[in-house]
Amino acid sequence: MHETTDELVELQALLDASLSRSTGHLRSIVASRTITAAQLTAVLTGMCTLALSTVTASGEPRISGADGHFWHGRWVFGTARSAAKAGHLAARPAASVAHLRGEDLGVFAHGRVEELNPLGADPATDWAEVRTYLQELYGGDAFDWDTDVVYYRLQPHWMTVYAPDLEALLR
Repeated sequence: MHETTDELVELQALLDASLSRSTGHLRSIVASRTITAAQLTAVLTGMCTLALSTVTASGEPRISGADGHFWHGRWVFGTARSAAKAGHLAARPAASVAHLRGEDLGVFAHGRVEELNPLGADPATDWAEVRTYLQELYGGDAFDWDTDVVYYRLQPHWMTVYAPDLEALLR
């Protein structure tokens, strides 16, 4: 868990607001089967496989996988700079992500990505910290962290969590 108290408060407000403005159908499924921001950050540790949805230039949806890391209440994920999804996100930064663990957990978010390590521009202020965390997981010499890969942070405007049994997630 990397979140500060303020980040947990912000994440909880996002989760509450997102659920309150969701459809009745979604609320009927999720409202009594969700967890708090603090519980979520305790569950989302290490690498979490994401289904990442982007959009092509002609408006067609594309979905692919990405290694996701929940970092300070936001999803961080990367890909090769030459990947199709990197091109989609450069042109159209809106994205959706989902992290699923069978029937025990579903985390769904929509938002816009920010590039953490853009070529030819200043990196995000916390890129060095994020890179250090990632290098500890993947190895510092796995590839050139500034040129071979591009990392993004999803700034969500909507996020909800389906978790019917917290104890099952913590086992």
